[in-house]
Amino acid sequence: MKRLRWPRWMPIDPYILLLLGTVGLAALLPARGTGADVASGASTGAIAFLFFLYGARLSTREAMDGVRHWRLHVTVLACTFVVFPLLGLASRGLVPVFLTDPLYQGLLFLTLVPSTIQSSIAFTSIARGNVPAAICAGSFSSLVGIVVTPLLAAALLGGSGGGFSADSVVEIVLQLLVPFVAGQVLRRWIGGFVARHKKVLGLVDRGSILLVVYTAFSEGMVEGVWHQVSPVRLAGLLAVEAVLLAVMLLLTWYGAKGLGFGREDRIAIQFAGSKKSLAAGLPMASVLFGAQASLAVLPLMLFHQMQLMVCAVIAKRRSRDPEAAPAERDAAPVRTAVGTGGRSA
Repeated sequence: MKRLRWPRWMPIDPYILLLLGTVGLAALLPARGTGADVASGASTGAIAFLFFLYGARLSTREAMDGVRHWRLHVTVLACTFVVFPLLGLASRGLVPVFLTDPLYQGLLFLTLVPSTIQSSIAFTSIARGNVPAAICAGSFSSLVGIVVTPLLAAALLGGSGGGFSADSVVEIVLQLLVPFVAGQVLRRWIGGFVARHKKVLGLVDRGSILLVVYTAFSEGMVEGVWHQVSPVRLAGLLAVEAVLLAVMLLLTWYGAKGLGFGREDRIAIQFAGSKKSLAAGLPMASVLFGAQASLAVLPLMLFHQMQLMVCAVIAKRRSRDPEAAPAERDAAPVRTAVGTGGRSA
């Protein structure tokens, strides 16, 4: 029997429906007491294992290719960790008209997290862009974000970041960076096995996010933080995030053109420099914000779905771009094969 596939005309990633279902489960049956401790420990272990697999997957050759194309990666890192946070700080002026202070903190945190890996690769491949550059850009952004995101949170969020402290930075490093380095060290022996079982990495990726979402929203339900959000505030948050995404898409595309990058590189820069990683952001938020994590990650979850929908449309249009040379179109299947990956990260 043929496997059931999600209809292409559906605008919502099926994984987003799983995320929404997980939020609903946490609202109806939140983890309490011993169950909350078990869920928290399981989510911590799952995220650590996920970053261990990331480390085992990233090859030395990919890292060296990225170093050679340093201008592109510096541009993506600047968009991710400089331009995005500046726009986040500018949104402070929208409080209290469009955003409450907790929602603003969540929006600012959203601008601090690293870029995606899988979706950047997938969209770059669809648009016939520089797939190897997208692989390296997403990987470098995630690795740099393990250290830079907590430091930026310390500088910009300060004491408002719930449970943020120097211990929080140490906890994030132990949970994310140490497993990643361990994966790199052991890659010589397990790298081939990980490469042959990409589906396992995908299941761990998505499953760990669902577990973190359930844990964070359960804690939020127990603490009663959801009573602070109204439908009007949610609508205002969506409007602000739509503007934020539009600004970043325009800046990454036309800014890369102004810097002299070619079409393929501009595509990689646009998709890697305009998106934010749910996989990296959720575990950090659970450490930094504590009981307020469910409210803090709401902007990131909404932005994640928005970026997938908008970038899917842009990628399809880029694939029919008249600027693409015939040779590029003929080579498209090769790039698609290189950029195989999940649709979200």
